[in-house]
Amino acid sequence: QVQLVESGGGLVQAGGSLRLSCAASGRTFSSYTMGWFRQAPGKERDLVAAIRRSGGSTFYGESVKGRFTISRDNAKNTVYLAMNSLKPEDTAVYYCAATSRYLIVTPESYEYWGQGTQVTVSS
Repeated sequence: QVQLVESGGGLVQAGGSLRLSCAASGRTFSSYTMGWFRQAPGKERDLVAAIRRSGGSTFYGESVKGRFTISRDNAKNTVYLAMNSLKPEDTAVYYCAATSRYLIVTPESYEYWGQGTQVTVSS
């Protein structure tokens, strides 16, 4: 069982930056691939970024490549999402998720979810 708690969301102007954190409980954090998803009102939940267990392999959604960076600290049981050059279209609830499975793109692949944190980017 893994419990995930996100923090770091808020209101920021376009072009600004935020860093989200996701703290995980349990001693098996390093066994999971971690992902950040986002969901805007009326839209599907989409993968923003994911990072494999060791941190050596990352994946990004096309819309955030070059602007967002995912990282993890297995000693602190925490995964981060650094978001730069934010745009109004980045506005959404951001969720942290964990999976022990190989496929990492779809929400259905993830076994554990946080409660989400709101990110709002004003124009």
